[in-house]
Amino acid sequence: MRVAHPTEKKKLGELLVELDLLTEEQLQAALMIHRKTAKRLGQIFVEENMISEDDLIEVLSKQLGYTHVWLRKGLVDPKIVRIIQKDKAKLYRVIPMFKVNNDLFIATADPQAVFVFDELSKLTKCNINPILSRASDILQAIDTYYDEEIMFDDFLEELNENELQLVAYSYDQAFQELGDMAEGSPIINLVNLIILKAIKDRASDIHIEPDRGIFRVRYRIDGILYEVMTPKPEVYPAVISRLKIMAKLDITERRMPQDGRIQVYLEGRTVDLRFSSLPGILSEKVVLRVLDKKNAVLDLNMLGFNKDTLVGFRNLLQKPFGLILVTGPTGSGKSTTLYSAINFLNSIEKNIVTIEDPVEYQMEIINQNEVNDSLGLTFAKILKHVLRQDPDIVMVGEIREKETAEIAIRASLTGHLVLSTLHTNDSASAISRLLDMGIPPYLISSSLAGVIAQRLIRTVCKECKTSYYPSQTLLDQLGWTEDKGIRLVKGKGCPSCYDSGYKGRAGIFEFMEVDTELKALILENPSVDEIRKFNESKYSTLKMEGYKKVKDGLTSITEISRAVYTD
Repeated sequence: MRVAHPTEKKKLGELLVELDLLTEEQLQAALMIHRKTAKRLGQIFVEENMISEDDLIEVLSKQLGYTHVWLRKGLVDPKIVRIIQKDKAKLYRVIPMFKVNNDLFIATADPQAVFVFDELSKLTKCNINPILSRASDILQAIDTYYDEEIMFDDFLEELNENELQLVAYSYDQAFQELGDMAEGSPIINLVNLIILKAIKDRASDIHIEPDRGIFRVRYRIDGILYEVMTPKPEVYPAVISRLKIMAKLDITERRMPQDGRIQVYLEGRTVDLRFSSLPGILSEKVVLRVLDKKNAVLDLNMLGFNKDTLVGFRNLLQKPFGLILVTGPTGSGKSTTLYSAINFLNSIEKNIVTIEDPVEYQMEIINQNEVNDSLGLTFAKILKHVLRQDPDIVMVGEIREKETAEIAIRASLTGHLVLSTLHTNDSASAISRLLDMGIPPYLISSSLAGVIAQRLIRTVCKECKTSYYPSQTLLDQLGWTEDKGIRLVKGKGCPSCYDSGYKGRAGIFEFMEVDTELKALILENPSVDEIRKFNESKYSTLKMEGYKKVKDGLTSITEISRAVYTD
């Protein structure tokens, strides 16, 4: 079998000195150690803390012409790792990544170990193609993927029975344990593993979906989907049935969409999972929305507001009545902002009522109500009854149509503070949307107190953050002509961030208070462009707020371009 052998160009030490990663003195010191110990130079550079392992991998990649990656979930195919025995993989510090026809691609930290590749070629009867990666990542991947393969083959019999428990959901009684994982079947263990990993990886959604010949599990982390495992396709129907049992749904119904709720108990807390199934041409796809209060930031001070916007928003919340809107596309964090606002206002002296679809986080003292369209309990109908409950503050999860908008506005005019959301791209569009719904300008002008538009942006991963000087062309495009010496940040990509360069998210916010001038403008039935022009003359836009985060070293220009857009 063929082995892809490296073709050396410049010597490693010379290349490191040329790139200013190593001094000539350090190189000579390393060469002395090499002559005494016969260790590889690269190993000596890292062990003596002359360079980092990351830098070594990148330079070796350039020197030898090999691809390099930071190993993460999804880059290794669990189905082929056992083509090399685990003890051999650990001994040689390699792990099979994927196989194409007769070509086997393996991750290795030592691209010059030709004798290893020759032996692996004989063992596997494949052509060996090395891909560079860190030794520590390879060893961790060996433990993870070989263990996962055992769990998939033996149906996950070794999962810790105390880590995850299913609980009965009821407001009327304490949670009861329904299943004991020690007595659980292999399918129960697989489902619990999927849920457990999602919670620990801080995923917001779990996508469980069939494809031709495979069964795929993906997690949405920081707004982006990552493939994390591909269990055997024959267990897919049983996995879906198990999830439906957990959600108390009809497992025989496969032709109609179904919605339900699952609660699990993990590490001393309860985590909500929203179940949604949708029949497709291959089979049902299931999405689980993960609502983990541990990861929820319900503090206005922690959301990412700049100082002026935070002061302005708090002033709006302290008004005795009026309508406050939070706008943005799906997944922009509107619900979190509303919950944080309610948390800020929460007091035993106030009657706070919410109308939600669904209730995402349960809060003390507050009266929370859930929309149920099948029973005719719409936002508008519940809101009518809520106003008879003597509320001080009402949170309406979303204004979707004219009837809800009219009731919310009239409530805000009769002494209630009303908070709600709209699906618009910026604050100016919120007023335009209300006008398009048919709400008279005089009602909007007299009721609307202010609007917050927002986006969620990914923050650069702290584990692999690096800085650089932007080009003059880029500075000119951004209008940063006076920032010639500015350093910006980006992420290289590492296992901690799924090789994306980003980990965690923060909000950016566009604030608009409806003052006397804007009230007068609304009465003239303005276009959205007229409202934007007025707003930009007084307040910072979403893009401007995003660029401030870039200058502060929290995110990248690329991320702002991805997250911020207007119609």
